[in-house]
Amino acid sequence: MARHHRKLSGAASKLNLVSLMDIFTILVFFLMVNSSEVQVLQSNKTIKLPDSVAEQRPEETLVIMVNSDNLVVQGRPIAKTSELMADDQALIPALQTELDYQAKRRPELSEQEKKLGRPVTIMGDASIPYELLKKVMATCADTDFRSISLAVNRKFVSDDAAAAEEGQQ
Repeated sequence: MARHHRKLSGAASKLNLVSLMDIFTILVFFLMVNSSEVQVLQSNKTIKLPDSVAEQRPEETLVIMVNSDNLVVQGRPIAKTSELMADDQALIPALQTELDYQAKRRPELSEQEKKLGRPVTIMGDASIPYELLKKVMATCADTDFRSISLAVNRKFVSDDAAAAEEGQQ
């Protein structure tokens, strides 16, 4: 009986790594293929981005975040949102100064950037007033950051919903 018990325990202790290696190979291949697909902007818990079905992916650009409390450029607070809303000026002087500083830190403009302007991404909370967003965009355009992208949460539309939308139009 003891000899029989030893045979069973010896056979069970051998580990077959072939299937485990297959799984890891597939996983590595999957991660390599999909790693270039995902582009994520800095997340901020104080900003709730609007939803959109936009297909264009974000690029690495200068990021301006506008939430209910602050206006932030590349992680640096520039001004209080409440003060900006109370101000009647069309442009935001503190943002102009910061954008000029950021432009000096960046390399020379390419031909496309000379034509279209420097790229910038605005992450605006869905609840901020349009007037404030308009001031931010006007200030960006005034400082030659004219290639403006608005950050949104990408919402996927199913084929049935897309067909229903097309049928309504």
